[in-house]
Amino acid sequence: MSRSPASPEPPGPPASRSGRRAVRAEDAFDVARVDAWLKERLDGLTGTPEVTQFSGGASNLTYLLRYPGAELVLRRPPAGRKASSAHDMAREYRVQERLRPVFPYVPAVRALCRDPEVIGGDFYVMDRVPGLILRGRLPEGLTLDRARARRLSETFVDTLADLHRVDARAAGLGDLGRGTGYVRRQVEGWTRRYAQARTWNTPRFGRVTSWLADNRPDDVATCVIHNDWRLDNIVLGPGDLRVTGVLDWEMATLGDPLMDLGSALAYWVQADDDRMARATRRQPSHLPGMLTRAEIVERYRERTGLPAGDWTFYEVFGLFRLAAIAQQIYYRYHHGQTRNPAFRNLWLAVHYLDRRCRRAIARAGR
Repeated sequence: MSRSPASPEPPGPPASRSGRRAVRAEDAFDVARVDAWLKERLDGLTGTPEVTQFSGGASNLTYLLRYPGAELVLRRPPAGRKASSAHDMAREYRVQERLRPVFPYVPAVRALCRDPEVIGGDFYVMDRVPGLILRGRLPEGLTLDRARARRLSETFVDTLADLHRVDARAAGLGDLGRGTGYVRRQVEGWTRRYAQARTWNTPRFGRVTSWLADNRPDDVATCVIHNDWRLDNIVLGPGDLRVTGVLDWEMATLGDPLMDLGSALAYWVQADDDRMARATRRQPSHLPGMLTRAEIVERYRERTGLPAGDWTFYEVFGLFRLAAIAQQIYYRYHHGQTRNPAFRNLWLAVHYLDRRCRRAIARAGR
């Protein structure tokens, strides 16, 4: 299985507190056909499912199918422009199926559909993982004092480190990626994808991509990486806030763990960040007690024993990758492939991320 480039969450305003809403018209599917297909394959399903759409996703579309006594999650690709090989439902299904025995936070997958006659494309269903998902604002009734916020941010980085210690070959995931050369492929691949998705109103990123190419380090290791590690992809127990599940495995591959951490920290907005960063925050990483990005890097290195080096490259790469993700999604809006109003101003976020990349490069004096 080779890596499939895709588009995880873009920068933008926080998602709704509930995380679900009625299905958007452009994202609707034939519920009766899906229901009939599922009942032929899964025992115990009765009645007609109540279907709602999870509001946070901007790449693959995610829905809750609530049956009497059972809750299933359905994942399918969006309409419109996609990066080559992106949104591979069969790959995402296989990754979860193989990884779950060695990393128990992966949701159990139940059925994969490759028949376009059902809803027009591939999809799969998995069990819903019960628990709490933290988004931009804490849910009603939940407060985090400094000590709990610190423990939560430590859990965030420690669980990622645990994933990076998974034995990929023992899990049957030795073919998940292409091996060494991951850093080079990522810089070249995201540079190409940004150029392909660029619109007239967004920057060229020439200074940034040239700097990344010129300052590219060798891979520090090759391991299973998630590639979209955020608090709102982690399900927590409502009482103790321990991890009960990790979601959105579409970008998982074999790659460099520091690239995974750098990509994760592009989303980590801390309390002293500027107003634009705080306006696009999608997780409660700003709360008093939360580790800063620098503290997360230090804790990760202590926990994994990976060599310390110049973090600037991974910081700049993470921010540029996030800009490319936002631009891919904005391309769809710009060309009328989606009318989702949440994507209307992503071009502004792309400009902002270009400035942040340039500032980080200037700080490094290179």
